[in-house]
Amino acid sequence: MTRPRHEEQAALRGLLRSVTGELGHEIPDEWVEALAAVPRHRFVPDLIWVGEDNEPLNRADDPAGWLSAAYANAPVVTQVNDGAEPVDGEVWPSSSASMPSVVVRMLQDLDVHEGMKVLEIGSGTGWNAGLLAHRLGDTRVTTIEVDAQVATAARTALARSGLHPEVVCADGGAGWPPGRPFDRIISTCAVNRVPTAWLDQMRPGGVLLTPWDNPWIGWGTLRLTVRDGRAEGWFLPYGAFMLMRGHRSGLRIFRDVVRDEHVPDESVTELDPWTVAGQDDDAQFAIGSRLGDVWHARQHDPDVDGVAVRLWLATTDASSWAAVDWDGSEDTKRFTVWQYGPRRLWEEVKEAHRWWEEHGRPGAERFGLTMTAGRQWVWLDGPANPVVLRR
Repeated sequence: MTRPRHEEQAALRGLLRSVTGELGHEIPDEWVEALAAVPRHRFVPDLIWVGEDNEPLNRADDPAGWLSAAYANAPVVTQVNDGAEPVDGEVWPSSSASMPSVVVRMLQDLDVHEGMKVLEIGSGTGWNAGLLAHRLGDTRVTTIEVDAQVATAARTALARSGLHPEVVCADGGAGWPPGRPFDRIISTCAVNRVPTAWLDQMRPGGVLLTPWDNPWIGWGTLRLTVRDGRAEGWFLPYGAFMLMRGHRSGLRIFRDVVRDEHVPDESVTELDPWTVAGQDDDAQFAIGSRLGDVWHARQHDPDVDGVAVRLWLATTDASSWAAVDWDGSEDTKRFTVWQYGPRRLWEEVKEAHRWWEEHGRPGAERFGLTMTAGRQWVWLDGPANPVVLRR
């Protein structure tokens, strides 16, 4: 056995231990077998981006570092800026190899069985499709990727591993009509609205699994079961994925929302902005679900006296905005608020936070979604309790 092969096997064993620890239980045997037969490193390109600053890492320059990244229980950025050259040095992730423990968790929740047909939305590196193809067979798996270069790389990586599921370069939001009906649909990109095409292409009793994104936070995984022309199910409290390209808004605060001629109203709040836009994913998920069409962004050191961080809020139609200022002190009790437009967004945020507390601070697992051909809505504890504040 050569040393590189030994290193790869050691890295795989380490990954399996890490995933098991993250899941809190043993990985099912069928997925352990798939993970061993479809090694992750074969699907990670030679050039990746690592760290919070998305620094490039080339396999030829640092093979040990590259292998470590390939087998870490963490996402790996495999493309930036949709494959285009960065403008003014701005680098942002546009495709990745998902976190292995999340991959395994999603495959478990997908609950596939022999003979099922699966449609995957978002091929990425091809690794997830490879795991499914190993489990079900090539002819039972179709994977769709909107980016032609990414699709080609995924097809090549799959073939190199002896796997040949159907790889289609197309907009996954339209599903894949030639292959319907599917028993399972799994998306590896987040959506803020479930495409009705997916519902139309599923077999009765089928399961649809997709990461979720509301404008306030991209977090949570939605698991729907299809019956009688509708889909219904619950959110699962894990998963943060890149948004499907067709669902991106591309809004920027200073380019699209705030104008020099805007004269905002000033007020003061005692609600800490980081209570609603901080580290509490459950709070953010609930508030985002309640608001429906409000997003936020942070601005550090906004060049305003006495302000360390400014929290910006805006509607997805860019008609209203708000800003909340924090002076950087841990004991700050009052925060300055600026609001502009027909809606008082900070007042809506306060109402949404109050609603969340009054309902026992529910986590994502208490929320669900129902969709029909013409409507879909998020609810709390049951379909009769829709949560959106505005209609």
